[in-house]
Amino acid sequence: MIELVGPGNSFAEALMFTGKPYIVNAQALTDTLLLTVKKEAVVGEIERDPRFAMRMLAGISRRLHGLVHDVEAYALHSGVQRVIGYLLRDQQVEDCATGEVVTVSLPVSKATIASRLSLTPEYFSRVLHELEAAGMVRIDKRDVHILDPKRLSAYPGR
Repeated sequence: MIELVGPGNSFAEALMFTGKPYIVNAQALTDTLLLTVKKEAVVGEIERDPRFAMRMLAGISRRLHGLVHDVEAYALHSGVQRVIGYLLRDQQVEDCATGEVVTVSLPVSKATIASRLSLTPEYFSRVLHELEAAGMVRIDKRDVHILDPKRLSAYPGR
């Protein structure tokens, strides 16, 4: 698994400009309304509005930056570091007050997230339980309550 794409997001737009067959596929994990936009419509909009092209390039660039970051994490970080990084990915830890509880709702199954982090589902669960036993998080089904983001970011496995 390369990426989880959530509501309102797009994927595979960069491939439309290669002129080659798609080398990726996608699978919906929940009920989904999927819209397909033809290449001709995208090219026409780029020709009409250069700002559209800039927004597309910005989105593709953000995705590429994220994928490079992921490859770096897989190569250089431990499984514990990857799980903590995933939990804190959208948090501005430096802005969190000491002791502030932040809740992360897992958007898909733990097995899917484990796959996304290149971990086995068993190891992913083991890390979550280790973090819970250490008083870093509290787990309630798909909600992971980070009891102190600053402490979690400094966790020894990190």
